[in-house]
Amino acid sequence: MSKAFTPYDLAGTRLANRVVMAPMTRSRAYGPGQSPTDLTAAYYAQRASAGLIVTEGTQPSVVGQGYPNTPGIHSAQQIAAWQKVTDAVHAEGGVIFLQLMHTGRVGHPSLMGLTPVGPSAVTAKGQVYTHEGPQDFVTPHALTEAEITETIADFAAAARNAVEAGFDGVELHGANGYLIHQFLAPNSNQRPDAWGGSPEKRIRFAVETTRAVVDAIGADKVGLRISPGNPYNDIDESDRADVEATYTALVDALAPLNLAYLHQMEAPEVRDLVVRLRKAWPGTFVLNPFTGMEPTAPDALDLIEDDTADLIAYGALFLANPDLPARLAAGGPFNTPDRATSFGGDHRGYTDYPTLP
Repeated sequence: MSKAFTPYDLAGTRLANRVVMAPMTRSRAYGPGQSPTDLTAAYYAQRASAGLIVTEGTQPSVVGQGYPNTPGIHSAQQIAAWQKVTDAVHAEGGVIFLQLMHTGRVGHPSLMGLTPVGPSAVTAKGQVYTHEGPQDFVTPHALTEAEITETIADFAAAARNAVEAGFDGVELHGANGYLIHQFLAPNSNQRPDAWGGSPEKRIRFAVETTRAVVDAIGADKVGLRISPGNPYNDIDESDRADVEATYTALVDALAPLNLAYLHQMEAPEVRDLVVRLRKAWPGTFVLNPFTGMEPTAPDALDLIEDDTADLIAYGALFLANPDLPARLAAGGPFNTPDRATSFGGDHRGYTDYPTLP
C-alpha cells in the first residue's frame, strides 16, 4: 500500500491518511456576524475522509477581513457556529484545523468599515473583489508597535476561540501576500524599526505571532503555511538570495517551537528551496505542490514516497471530490471543479459534487 494511505501521527493526533484538504476561500459565511452555516458544516463533513482538513481562511479580527462573506472567529456567535462544523467533521471521524488568515493590506474599507492595515503604508497593485464589484486596493495604515502587539494578541485570542469551537488545531496563514507574508516580503515591509529591514527583522512578526499562538493553545495544535517566492497580491520576492535567507532564518527560528507542521505552498521554480526547507524542518512537512492553473494531480502523492514531504495538500481536486482519498486510491475517476461556483453562491458547486458509488 502507498504510504499516502497509511495512518500518520501528527504531533500526537492520528490522521487516517496523508492526504490534506488545503485551505480554500469559499465566501459563503452567510450566518449572522460573518459566521458559517449548516451548509458549511455539511461541506466539511463530506470531506472528513481527508487525513487533515484545513479550513478556509478565517479572520482573527474585524480588520483582518479581506473578502466578502468570509468567516471570523472573534465573536461568541462565530464560535458557536464553528462548533457545529467541528462536531459534524468529528462525527465522521475527521480531523480539522482552522486557518487563521489576517489579510492585512489586502482588503477594502467597504467590507469592514475600517482602513486595512499593513507593516508599511505601501499600496498593493491591483484590485480586490467587494460587494460593489472589483475596487482598487487602498493605502493601508502602517501598524504602530502597539498595534502590532495588539494584532499578535488577536491571533492568540482567535486560536483560543478555535479550540473552544472544537478545532483540533489552527494553521497560521503566512502565505499568499496576506499580513504575515507582508511582513516577510521587502516590498511590502519597508519599516525602519525592529520589525523590518534585514531578513532577521522581517521574520519577527511571523515568529512572535507563532510563539504567542503556541503559548495560547500548545505547539501540537499549531501549523504555519508559507509560500516563498509567491507573487500573489503584489508580493515581490524576486531576489532569490533574500528569499533563501529570509525563509531559512524563519525555519531556524521556528524549529525549536516543535509545531505540528510546516505547510509550504510551492511557487514556480522553487523546488530546490522546498527540498532545503524540508531538510531543515525537524517536524512534519506538508507540501502543496506548484501546478499552475491545473489542480494538483494524483501523481503528487509520489512526493510522499520519495520523502519530499510527509503530507500532500490538495485544493481544487478536493473541492470537487468530497471522497478524494478513496478516488486517489482507486486511480479515479475525478470530478472536474466548477470554477464559476468557487466563491459565493449556494449549495451548487459546494455540497452537490457526487461521491463514488
